[in-house]
Amino acid sequence: MTSEQPSDKERVLIIGAGELGGSVVAALTQRDDAPVVSVLLRPSSTPRHIRLWEELTARGVGIVEAEVATAEVAELAAIFGRFDTVISCIGFAAGPGTQRRITEAVLVAGVSRYLPWQFGVDYDAIGRGSPQDLFDEQLDVRDMLRAQSNTDWVIVSTGMFTSFLFEPDFGVVDLATNTVNALGGWDNAVTVTTPEDIGALTAEIVQTRPRIANQVVYVAGDMITYGQLAELLERTRDAHVTRNEWTVAHLLDDLERHPDDVMRKYRAVFAQGRGVAWPKADTFNAARGIPTTTTEEWVRKHL
Repeated sequence: MTSEQPSDKERVLIIGAGELGGSVVAALTQRDDAPVVSVLLRPSSTPRHIRLWEELTARGVGIVEAEVATAEVAELAAIFGRFDTVISCIGFAAGPGTQRRITEAVLVAGVSRYLPWQFGVDYDAIGRGSPQDLFDEQLDVRDMLRAQSNTDWVIVSTGMFTSFLFEPDFGVVDLATNTVNALGGWDNAVTVTTPEDIGALTAEIVQTRPRIANQVVYVAGDMITYGQLAELLERTRDAHVTRNEWTVAHLLDDLERHPDDVMRKYRAVFAQGRGVAWPKADTFNAARGIPTTTTEEWVRKHL
């Protein structure tokens, strides 16, 4: 099933309309120079899906349906080939191998430009064989893109979602007990960006002329150390914060005892401190003078 509109404008397909995809759709469609935007959704007849379909079409967004997690490369390539730019907002939840398969389909289709789902850390700096084994697939995607010259690509490195820093399962911040657990040390830093800011910055990157191509673009809402995070929570919540330092050795030992635990993998990677932080002053948004949400602004709004 499809719902698309013909146009002479650039045609952009966004894969997925979750928190990140929805932010990219909103940012692109609200621009004065908006391209023709379509979204690839999985087939469903649930009330939530129907509401999403209605909301998107009401905003002039085209709809394409396919089960990305299981679709063959040829099926995806047939869809992707109808668009000038493909932006993947489908993450690890789609299952192992999905990022490679989507990338292969993009290349088979000969799409002019591709933004893969790499909205996170600097996988090049982290390298292969990290505690988070899912990251190796992200490096496979980069290798595939760099090995060809037919499709332009842009990787947008954003750090983690700002909200993820406060997820109870991640274990860095325990709001119930006013505790901060530093991953690797108090001077270790992380880059964080809200999905809304990622959407706006991705839209700006996509619409920049002359076109940005074949490079990694760094953006950031903020870069914060775990020590600064503890001070921030103490200041904004007006309460003493208990501080625990979780060393790399401790976290790797913990992961060894629970080798399939996804959050333990993430903690160990972030504790090692490679490729997880970059100064905000060196980013695309800083160079363009585009304001983004700091950690303190997020905390004051949400906590």
